[in-house]
Amino acid sequence: MAFSAFASGTVQEQAPRRKSRIALLLLLPGILYLVLFFLVPLVSLLITSLQAPSALGDIGVYETAFQWQNYVVSITQYGDQILRSFLYAVLATVFALIFSYPLAYFIGVKARNWPLLQNLMLVLVIAPFFISFLLRTLAWKSLLSDESAFVTGLKALSLLAPDAHITGTPVAVVFGLTYNFIPFMTLPLYAALERLDTRYLEAGSDLYAHPFTVFRTVTIPLSMPGIVSGVLLTFIPAAGDYVNASREFLGGTGTAMIGNVIESNFLVQLNYPAAASLSIILMVVILAIVTVYVRRSGTEDLL
Repeated sequence: MAFSAFASGTVQEQAPRRKSRIALLLLLPGILYLVLFFLVPLVSLLITSLQAPSALGDIGVYETAFQWQNYVVSITQYGDQILRSFLYAVLATVFALIFSYPLAYFIGVKARNWPLLQNLMLVLVIAPFFISFLLRTLAWKSLLSDESAFVTGLKALSLLAPDAHITGTPVAVVFGLTYNFIPFMTLPLYAALERLDTRYLEAGSDLYAHPFTVFRTVTIPLSMPGIVSGVLLTFIPAAGDYVNASREFLGGTGTAMIGNVIESNFLVQLNYPAAASLSIILMVVILAIVTVYVRRSGTEDLL
């Protein structure tokens, strides 16, 4: 009897060990992937950001060092571009939220009784992904150029000064960022609103609450996970974007963002420590902003 109890206890102890080993084996490919393609490049980027110019003075040649002054120089020299990047990203995120929330609400709540209409609108939201990001931005450059029918029409109606331009301005850059990242805002909002129980909205109406009060106290809190996810998916890539702000697309001389500076230092000037230090600064600032935002929004479980 005692032997059977001992054997039973031994089997029960071995079962969790086997499960933990199986779980570790299942996690091993993912862990290796993260180590090889995230941790190793991150460490390499950090080492590059601390490198010093070669003693020979060759362009693009650097040696391993601990030159932390690279960060000070990057912040001092490119402070305007860093602030401009986050300003453009915040504006694009706010505008994307303003445009996307009514669209997601209509698709996820109002169009539930018309599945064909709901599916059609979802396809229209996803359709831009079938076209290259660069081609979409180039198309808007053509539409907003001085010779386009849209701009000439605005000037004919005296809504735009005769010598005014749209491309090459902050307005064009923020517009391009907003347009390109609207799907990233709409889809998480739709996923949250599609699960919204409309009986809560009906209960608010039955209690004689104003529609805006119901929206503010019921709809928004229940859709907060979608808002947080959409804001993160929009703000993070928008802050590091370098396509919309470049001169070849919608930007101009005074619209360069931190992504453009990193591209120039890495590909043109061959200043790898400056490019790496700016990348680390961008990463740290975004991480700090995202952490504060998620904690203030009351959705810490997303971290």
